[in-house]
Amino acid sequence: MANIDLAAIGNNMLKNETGESVELKSLWKDQPVVLFFLRRFGCQICRWMAAEISKLEADLKAAGVSLIGVGPEEFGLQEFKAGGFFKGAVYVDEKKKCYKDLGFKRYSALGVVPAALGKKVRDVSSKAEAAGIKGNFSGDLLQSGGMLLVNKGGEKVLLHFVQDSPGDMVPLEEISKAVGVSATVQAGQRPVCNDDVCTR
Repeated sequence: MANIDLAAIGNNMLKNETGESVELKSLWKDQPVVLFFLRRFGCQICRWMAAEISKLEADLKAAGVSLIGVGPEEFGLQEFKAGGFFKGAVYVDEKKKCYKDLGFKRYSALGVVPAALGKKVRDVSSKAEAAGIKGNFSGDLLQSGGMLLVNKGGEKVLLHFVQDSPGDMVPLEEISKAVGVSATVQAGQRPVCNDDVCTR
């Protein structure tokens, strides 16, 4: 886990769903927070991950933990909200400052293609298809995402996760364990792969 300066990163500004600017640190001021940084609101993989993480929302809420999604641009936000993929509040990091400060990498135009065609991405994409979740290729295709879990008051990073592949995600049990919540959910089943579908 990289060294995260919560005091510094907490000054970064996000835009809430009503267009108001808020400081990141305001999100953990009064309760622990699970921050899910999406690659794009239109990304099929991100939408499936948002739906998976949302399985924890009831248990997190009951324990006083806030679940928040953050996107790197406003593009696609309304469609994302209309699709009901995520049960927490949603913010936008228009300057991508949090993404940069948290080490969420940007792919090169050439590097994004092999990353998008990797086995992890194909696995998650098949799960999303099975769940009826579609996506699009609109918006910033080069940004990666991750997670940041912070305790109440912002004294401690409970978990910092940086995607290596667009298909990388923190297991639900790790998220609930990091914030000290007993979760009663089951993660989505992995697809059954044969050699024709999943190579390597």
